[in-house]
Amino acid sequence: MAIVDLVNAGEQQQMGSKRAAAEDGDGGVDDSREYYCRRGVRHLCDSGITRLPGNYVLPASDRPGQAAGAAAAAGGSVKLPVVDLSRLRVPSERGVVLRTLDAACREYGFFQVVNHGVGGEVVGGMLDVARRFFELPQPERERYMSADVRAPVRYGTSFNQVRDAVLCWRDFLKLACMPLAAVVESWPTSPADLREVASRYAEANQRVFMEVMEAALEALGVGGGGVMEDLAAGTQMMTVNCYPECPQPELTLGMPPHSDYGFLTLVLQDEVAGLQVMHAGEWLTVDPLPGSFVVNVGDHLEILSNGRYRSVLHRVKVNSRRLRVSVASFHSVAPERVVSPAPELIDDSHPRRYMDTDLATFLAYLASAAGNHKSFLHSRRLY
Repeated sequence: MAIVDLVNAGEQQQMGSKRAAAEDGDGGVDDSREYYCRRGVRHLCDSGITRLPGNYVLPASDRPGQAAGAAAAAGGSVKLPVVDLSRLRVPSERGVVLRTLDAACREYGFFQVVNHGVGGEVVGGMLDVARRFFELPQPERERYMSADVRAPVRYGTSFNQVRDAVLCWRDFLKLACMPLAAVVESWPTSPADLREVASRYAEANQRVFMEVMEAALEALGVGGGGVMEDLAAGTQMMTVNCYPECPQPELTLGMPPHSDYGFLTLVLQDEVAGLQVMHAGEWLTVDPLPGSFVVNVGDHLEILSNGRYRSVLHRVKVNSRRLRVSVASFHSVAPERVVSPAPELIDDSHPRRYMDTDLATFLAYLASAAGNHKSFLHSRRLY
């Protein structure tokens, strides 16, 4: 089965039409697009720049605090609903937790998972090895640069450094995780413990995903046998993100507004805030909850739920004081599988709202349209 970087493919579509007015870059840095794409933002930060190069400057309407209301400009925050997996495993409490999960998916599209059973040494080790990877010398990181979305390992900057008109203040390492035994040998060999630490984390993350996904299907009232089998043989893409200190964070973003292609995304983040979700028309910053996973509904789960669960826009802000690291794991079915609204959720009162979709449909849309934000999901809606 081909390994496909669905996350990057979606990012290409969402960023392809962005344009920004050119501004002079810092005089001490080669102000060329090729330079930025080859070096990345960690290198720029280490070089000591004091002004944001023009290639990273967003149009005024897209800058943080400009596109939403007063809460975004004031730095409003949100404490996401909390799903406690230890209580989910207690038969007498399972129903209460399922109702919390159901409400979170309907109202926010986001929640935080605690007491998930993944040890502190596993999550802490993953964040630690992520930081150490981005501290490697530039030539060592550049060894893994690739424009091939089917590559099992890819290092890069922005979203798609080949096509992005406005670059994002992010460097990343993307690792295909399934089947783990077949791909791990292609992962970076530096730091020396990266393969061991990241594979242990990927396995634990997959277990949490399967438990949460099974609970979500139960909350929806959907028979999960076939879906769970497809997910067990599906895809997992792990994206390790680095957002260095930015000299002018008010002019750019680490990630622009987007939704995720897949069923669920599980995010491990350090103590530095930056993730923002769109809720009630405002951008709200997620308060990091130590040791938790931030989980969000993807486009595939919105389709399966026939619109009951929401795949919502989110973005990442950067700051001028502290580097931020996060690890996002994207979970879905195999590329050849078709995702459809669950039959149990369609009746006269709740007609079918989405067309079937698969990877071929998604890639065909990318090749034929230059939409942004959630336009692929919108394109699958029947009304």
